[in-house]
Amino acid sequence: MASSSMFRRVLNLSLILSWLVFAMNCRGSVAAAGFTNETDRQALLAFKDLIQEDPLAVLSSWNDSLHFCEWNGVTCGRQRKKVTALELVSQNLVGSVSPQIGRLTFLRKIHLNNNSFHGTIPPEIGQLWRRYRGVNFEGQWDPRWPSDLGDVGGEDWDADLGLTLPNLKYLYLGGNKFSGSFPPSMANASGLLLLSMSRNDFTGPIPKNLGNLRDLKYLQLNGNRFVSNKPDDLSFVGSLTNCTNLRKLMLSKNQFGGVLPGSIANMSSKLEILSLGSNKISGSIPQEIGNLNNLYLLEIDDNMISGSIPESIGKLSKLQQMRIVTNNISGKIPSSIGNITGLSYLAAAANKLEGRIPAELGNCTNLQALYLGSNRLTGVIPEQVIGISSLTIGLYLDLNEFTGSLPSQVGKLKNLGALSISGNKLTGEIPSALGDCQVLEYLDLHGNFLDGAIPSSLDHLKGIQQLDLSQNNLSGQIPEFLGKLPLMRLNLSHNMFEGEVPKVGVFNNISASSVVGKSMKLCGGIQPLHLPACPIKFSKKNKRAFPDKMIPLIIILPIVLLFACLFLIFYRLKKSQQRTSSASLLENRHPEITYAELLHATNGFSPSNLIGEGRYGSVYKGSLNSGEHIVAVKVLKLQERGANKSFMAECDVLRILRHRNLIKIMTACSSLDFKGKDFKALVFEFMPNGSLDSWLHPTQAEKQGSNLNLVQRLGIAIDVAFALEYIHHHCETTICHCDLKPSNILLDDDLCAHVEYGMGEEVSTEADMYSYGIMLLEMFTGKRPTDNMFIDNFSLHNYAKFAFPDRVMEIVDSTIILEEMEGLDKNRRGEGDFAKLKSCLESILRLGVVCSAELPHERMDSGNVVNELQRITKAYNEERERERERERNTLHLYYTTKELLY
Repeated sequence: MASSSMFRRVLNLSLILSWLVFAMNCRGSVAAAGFTNETDRQALLAFKDLIQEDPLAVLSSWNDSLHFCEWNGVTCGRQRKKVTALELVSQNLVGSVSPQIGRLTFLRKIHLNNNSFHGTIPPEIGQLWRRYRGVNFEGQWDPRWPSDLGDVGGEDWDADLGLTLPNLKYLYLGGNKFSGSFPPSMANASGLLLLSMSRNDFTGPIPKNLGNLRDLKYLQLNGNRFVSNKPDDLSFVGSLTNCTNLRKLMLSKNQFGGVLPGSIANMSSKLEILSLGSNKISGSIPQEIGNLNNLYLLEIDDNMISGSIPESIGKLSKLQQMRIVTNNISGKIPSSIGNITGLSYLAAAANKLEGRIPAELGNCTNLQALYLGSNRLTGVIPEQVIGISSLTIGLYLDLNEFTGSLPSQVGKLKNLGALSISGNKLTGEIPSALGDCQVLEYLDLHGNFLDGAIPSSLDHLKGIQQLDLSQNNLSGQIPEFLGKLPLMRLNLSHNMFEGEVPKVGVFNNISASSVVGKSMKLCGGIQPLHLPACPIKFSKKNKRAFPDKMIPLIIILPIVLLFACLFLIFYRLKKSQQRTSSASLLENRHPEITYAELLHATNGFSPSNLIGEGRYGSVYKGSLNSGEHIVAVKVLKLQERGANKSFMAECDVLRILRHRNLIKIMTACSSLDFKGKDFKALVFEFMPNGSLDSWLHPTQAEKQGSNLNLVQRLGIAIDVAFALEYIHHHCETTICHCDLKPSNILLDDDLCAHVEYGMGEEVSTEADMYSYGIMLLEMFTGKRPTDNMFIDNFSLHNYAKFAFPDRVMEIVDSTIILEEMEGLDKNRRGEGDFAKLKSCLESILRLGVVCSAELPHERMDSGNVVNELQRITKAYNEERERERERERNTLHLYYTTKELLY
């Protein structure tokens, strides 16, 4: 008994001493941090004081309510709690950088790119240069450069610049006005992974010792004036073969001359982008180019390259874009090009290519744009090529020597935007199948030997804006329907047309249309054409016979009038039925509603009730049954082409769709308004939390602080994936959304997502998954896919893809990280928590990149997306639950110790 009592006392004393030591250590570490880190806090506040505009309120957390290590964009070391990184990328900040930043003595990484800083880079930053691992000064800085960082603004850089950068991993200087030459000492920064000096005013040669940077992955020198005016301008490329991890080499838009070295084919097998366009490079494409088997962008356009396209080009199985426009390349297009089945963009115009287009090119079934104009190509246009249905951007075969007729397979180009086969030797008639290319905006067939009449099927080209059929042998009458198309430019001159020229549409604009030329048999038209009046055929013989012919006419006329009246009555009845047909599609499940009721519910469709506007309609907030039901009323803009089709499609599809994550339709209205005009509207369940777009990109007028946290965004992503899985796999027939974007995702009281159905078309489910992937990246990066930073070939997909594996957390929406870290116990927050959050966000962004892959077959199916997102959510929630369990155990230990103490 005594020994048991003694044991309890010893145990109690041990617990008490352990707790006291723990408490004293915590107090001591906090006190030490507060005493030693005031310099860093004051330096950060000085930085904030010189920020003139902060539209995204990114610096709102920079106050005394939080330790400065928890401020947005600030990272501190674990032990000393000193600032090690300052990252405020793409936050729309306006102002200048405080010299006090030089007091952050442990700063290793500074990323301030894509903001609007002005003035000079403070020279005090140079005092910290030795510690830097990542520096990002992309923007519009003053060209005066701190002397401590080397002389970038003068004729030469500091000779020892590379030696002062022992820890540097990333250096971004793009988009400024820096000048001077490339420092040879840069090769001494042996740990460098990324070097970007693009879009500046640097000059001179590139040193040959650049190959010393063996870990280099990205080298971007495009948009400068690098040149040595010597035949060996590109001799430094040979040394880059030592950079075995090199993935991107961008040298375009400089003044490099000399011969393209064969060593370029011996570079890293990991190379993905090779951009040499807009220089003065001569020589030929190396035969060994096929060794670069991971290349997906080859760009050597606008140079003086000669020789032929090597057969080994077919080994570049991952190539997606090939740009060799405006060179002196000759010979035939190799048939091996058909092996590059993932090719989406091929531009080889303005060269000296000859021979036939290989039929194997038709194997490139992902091709979206094909530019082969201004060459010496001959033979017939292969049916396999003219029928590549994936072509959407443009097909340009102009200014060659093609013969034969235009194949009817051209009708397979249903999504093509531009077609030019002008300046060839085509014969025969224009195929009627051309009318199936209903998306065409630009059609140019001028300068051939086409004959026959203009096919009536061209009436289906409802989006055509420019049409040129001039300088052919077309005959017959100019069709009236051409005047009803939305043409901005029409050229029918130098043909054999006859008869009256129409006076409607584009024919009314003398500067937008041309019909004169070869034919002398045209008449009528508008006065500025100065064409003769069309003759009226009316002879004396016909005049004498007129009374005799009137007898049967007088007998038949009343009968015709009677049938006309019956037809008119029948037509009015049918039209009346059509007005209610769309509403009847829903009448089995939804109550009828009148125009008057909707007018009253929306206060006369008042602008104050307007909550959204799209291409085909405006959405109003409405109140039915004296305020008992709040609804959203979508009023169709029937004057817009396609609006009526959109209404019928939505009624037809929503009649059969039932899913918790699809917007719920309550009823529809199809009638006449009080002015006798057609009126169509859909009535939906009202979503009080608006659209996902308004949460991701709130305006200045919208409430601050209403951000979506990580769990909420994951929930919304899963909801949308569930909706896609339903319409893709669980309906009677596969349905595609075709217009998935944050503005079409509506949120209810519980932030549950409901997808607003768009006008479905015959587009693949893979297209929906691409839109979903882009939406997922937008949700977790906060970047719109239309952001100004995405230009040329740089897209939101590439922005996320290139961030792996080292820069993922730099592109994540900072509000997610801030809120997640704020949600943790401040005393227990550490790198382990950050690592768990990083793992979760990496999985989500990787999923977005996969779903938005360039090749449709590489995109993930909606069902698999649901499973993957649920797995990610489960793993993160389980980790959070384990963290809560640890906190509960800590509290239990605390109270147990407290009881023993007292």
